[in-house]
Amino acid sequence: MADEHREESQEEQRKPEPDLTAVFTGSQALEKAPEIYGVPTGIEGLDDLFFIVKPVKKKLEKVSLKGIPAYSVMNLTGVSDTGKSLMAEQFTVFRASQGDKVAFITVESPANFVVASLKLRAAAMGLNFDDFQDNIILIDAASSTRIRENVPDLLATLAYVIKTYKVKFTVIDSVTGLFENKEMLARAIVRRLFNFMKKWYQTAIFVSQKRSGHEELTAEAAGGYAVGHIVDGTMVLAKELIDSPYKAKMYKKEIGDIVRLFRIDGCRMSGHDTRTHFLEITETGLVKIKEPIGGTKNGYWNHRITANRN
Repeated sequence: MADEHREESQEEQRKPEPDLTAVFTGSQALEKAPEIYGVPTGIEGLDDLFFIVKPVKKKLEKVSLKGIPAYSVMNLTGVSDTGKSLMAEQFTVFRASQGDKVAFITVESPANFVVASLKLRAAAMGLNFDDFQDNIILIDAASSTRIRENVPDLLATLAYVIKTYKVKFTVIDSVTGLFENKEMLARAIVRRLFNFMKKWYQTAIFVSQKRSGHEELTAEAAGGYAVGHIVDGTMVLAKELIDSPYKAKMYKKEIGDIVRLFRIDGCRMSGHDTRTHFLEITETGLVKIKEPIGGTKNGYWNHRITANRN
């Protein structure tokens, strides 16, 4: 106890010093700022939901990014059986099929089970997994207690993979598995992961689990709202049982049906569609983002976002 008091006393007596390495002028910061562009996801209906505003023929127009913003860290959250892992796998397979290297950190299932699922996802997408299977580098945190329980070791492993394989994309399924039974540390763990992705210029997907008690379409996940506040944006997946005439009329479904929903809950790196959309999981396990609830009123679905002419 005496040693702890001595350390605290020394800290209090230390003269505060500025950290000049953290100070930038606007022009200095811009020199290090990457150009923001869209990264196609391979998920039908998703890519045109992100946009930027730019001058087109002397007028400001919304122009589709045709993908999620490059270098963004996106939180993909929902309760069980809403399609989170399917969506993450679809993104992984598509990027790998385009020749990109993708790091996939498996936290819930061992790597051999995950790669079997990725192969199924590729078949459903009409792709030959053998052509690009080695573009996916799996880090098996589900089987390695050391990297699952020790964030510095996990990040050291990921840094090795990024440098060795020239990785541009990272998927973690799920990030909540890294702070099981220690949710008080959730914010600190997600902050370290987020800062790492920014340092290495990764475009990243963090899958996070919602508790069943959470409101379906909130961004809250295990670890609380703070987790969603750290990342660049959150995509929320939900499902709802049609158990009343009111819901049946609103969703135009029969009582007893299940409706799947999707919403983008903020994105600090670009504009985005703010409405709730229907979501479909096909029989082959592919996720599709469908029309917004309320249909195509005022031509929104087809015309709200200006197509990118480039």
